[in-house]
Amino acid sequence: MADKTPAGEKKFKPFPKKQITYFEKRLLEERRRVLKELGHYDETFGNTPQGADGDLSAYSFHMADQGTDAMEREKAFLFASKEGRFLWHVDQALRRLYRTPDEFGKCHQCGGEVGFDRLDALPHARYCIDCKTREEDGKK
Repeated sequence: MADKTPAGEKKFKPFPKKQITYFEKRLLEERRRVLKELGHYDETFGNTPQGADGDLSAYSFHMADQGTDAMEREKAFLFASKEGRFLWHVDQALRRLYRTPDEFGKCHQCGGEVGFDRLDALPHARYCIDCKTREEDGKK
């Protein structure tokens, strides 16, 4: 889809309506999945192992149990935090799709095409593979 101009620059060509609809569906599916996961983490934070066996105390009697409980809560929090960031990226992609559908799939760095295959794998991608690779190489 991306054509090269004589100067070697990438040129952006908008996706057809059918592909825009496909990406909208993919993003909404990802959003539902993430919200479901976050709901699962919400249940995890609300339930305590002690409550399941009828003990209403929030404290474990054994130090090893306390450590395990703290580690499990921390792990659940980290996963929920990661899912929350992913949800933010999906929501941003949906905003771009709804506000400027003619520019969805345009690289934010070079203005070229992100590409159908990349967006199919990662529907919230903002950069083409070349720009993303350069960004990651710069962080090393």
